[in-house]
Formats: sequence, C-alpha cells, structure tokens
Amino acid sequence: MTFREILRSPWLAGLLGVVAIALLATIVALPQILATLTTTPEPTAAAPSPSPSPSPSPTGPTPEPTFTRPTPSPAPTFVTYRVKSGDSLTSIATTYRTTARSIAWWNRGTYPSLDPESATYDPNRIQIGWTLVLIPGAVVDDSNPPTPSPGPATPGPAAS
Repeated sequence: MTFREILRSPWLAGLLGVVAIALLATIVALPQILATLTTTPEPTAAAPSPSPSPSPSPTGPTPEPTFTRPTPSPAPTFVTYRVKSGDSLTSIATTYRTTARSIAWWNRGTYPSLDPESATYDPNRIQIGWTLVLIPGAVVDDSNPPTPSPGPATPGPAAS
C-alpha cells in the first residue's frame, strides 16, 4: 500500500478531520483556559464570622453589577370638572371613584367653603359653574392633607 492509497482511505480522512477540529478548538479555547489558570484571587481581609461554619468563598470572576435606572411612575394627573345643575360633591366623587371630602381637600384654596378644617365647611354648598380639580381613583388621607391650592386672584387697591 502506497502513501497515496493510505491518504485516500475514508477512515484516515475522518480521523484527520477529527484531529483538525480538536486542534482548532484547542487553539480557540487555550487563551481562556490559561487566563483562568493564571488568575489569582485578590487577597481580602476576612471578617470574623459569627456562624460556626464559614461559607465557602466564590470561585471565578466576580460579576460586575449593572445599573438600570428605574422607570418613574407617572405623577397623579388632575382633571377639571365644571359643576352643573343637580351636581353634588358626592355625585361627582362617585363618578370619578373618589370621595367628596377628597374633592373638598383639593379645592379648599379656591373655594374656602370646601375647606374641611374651616368652621364654615359645607360640602353641599357648591355652585353651578365652579371648576373643581380632582384626581380620578385617588383618595386624600385626612391625616396628611394636601397643601391648599392658591385661591382666586383678588384685585389689589386701585392706583390713584
């Protein structure tokens, strides 16, 4: 059998293919293998462990923490409502899934009769045409009420 006949053998061709693939895989993986063998962990001062059996230290590279900014929650959005004939704070509150007292808290700066802290507080005294602000689905915590909105602008003394 000559050398050329040996090279034409399907068994030898298959064996040479396997050797070539193994050699290529070794060449590709060798830098990574060497890096893990030559890397030594950084020495750290070990704190005394309160537990009787110390936990094993992690091996391999320490993962780098990633930071992703959280998506901000949208702020509550006020809607405006113009009072119509037959409206009451309770009916408006029911429509917008809130409470009459919450609507009063949100509008006490503009309409002082709606101030729950006032001696003149009367939630049933609303007038047609008033523009109320409210947050659908939100309820004010009576122990932490919102800051009153500024009232309507009052004209100053006339200049002479």
